[in-house]
Amino acid sequence: MLDFSGQIVAITGATKGIGAQTARMFARQGASVHLLARDLDACESIREELSSGNNHHHTWQLDVRDVTAVRRVFREIRTTSGRLDVLVNNAGVAADGLAVRMEPEKWADVLATNLSGYFYCLQAALRLMLRRRYGRIVNVSSVVALGGNLGQANYSASKAGLLGLTKSVALEVASRGVTVNAVAPGPVQTSMLDRVSSEARQRILERIPVGRIADPAEIAAAVLFLASREAAFITGSTLVVDGGLCLG
Repeated sequence: MLDFSGQIVAITGATKGIGAQTARMFARQGASVHLLARDLDACESIREELSSGNNHHHTWQLDVRDVTAVRRVFREIRTTSGRLDVLVNNAGVAADGLAVRMEPEKWADVLATNLSGYFYCLQAALRLMLRRRYGRIVNVSSVVALGGNLGQANYSASKAGLLGLTKSVALEVASRGVTVNAVAPGPVQTSMLDRVSSEARQRILERIPVGRIADPAEIAAAVLFLASREAAFITGSTLVVDGGLCLG
């Protein structure tokens, strides 16, 4: 069993789906969790759920698109907890539409959140990790980064760019005890999938060899592994968790 006792973990997009489940699992394994999201009330709700244990958890209202806010929040994390051991970059949005009709605002907003926001948080976290020569950064990407998806040019581009970011930064910081990896989930039972029609959901299921949609806990388990001390020799990698979808 992975042990995160005494570790300080920050999770963006921590109020639902993969982010919330990841927070629960880190807390169960002894970590103190900083919950970061736009909706502070939702963060507080998750924090109250986690606070049945002995560790202290914290909430921060954060729009990852705002680089000034990102830097301020990570400075406050350092002031509050003294350090940061793990960053899980998970905040994400989708705004689907065919490329030929996609409004510039839809393109810009998805890239600003899913790629630039990840970079801002990663950069701020590195400033805390490098001086201690220890850290784990896990970026939540998607299988659409590998194969694309109809109507998701913006989302696919942002998630593919994230894989390049992961590899490049991993090379830069490997000698300083910091690893940077990505998880690429397939379809997961989250609010984002709830917006998909039943017909489209059935078409997705038919393409997944294991024959079902992932539970958020299955993605969270992959995140925790890459964030663990046991994964010290893994960096710049993408762990695909898709039920075999990419095999087709």
